[in-house]
Amino acid sequence: MEFDTRIPIYLQIIEKIKKEITLGKLKKGEKIPSVRSMASELKVNVNTIQRAYQELEREGVTFTQRGKGSFVTEDEKMLNKIKEDMANELIKSFVEGMKELGYGNEGIVKSINEYMKEA
Repeated sequence: MEFDTRIPIYLQIIEKIKKEITLGKLKKGEKIPSVRSMASELKVNVNTIQRAYQELEREGVTFTQRGKGSFVTEDEKMLNKIKEDMANELIKSFVEGMKELGYGNEGIVKSINEYMKEA
């Protein structure tokens, strides 16, 4: 994984894990790799992974079972929320980019409709 130097690494790891959950690579209730394993795989400091895991648990995306590790939540509402939040971030980024180019709301919708007809 290549990291964007403008964004804290632990936030990028959180996004990576959420994306894997959304794509079904990590399923609900599935154990996520240990902190040390993930740190080794991504070649980052163990503390960085620990921080990402703590944030995921605080958000309710994962839970920890003492002595067994961390697991993806089994809460369907949370899993759907993760996907919706990621979609909203993409839309927000797209709309902001289009507005920077001078497009208004109607122009943005027109561009999307034209793109979708071709896709």
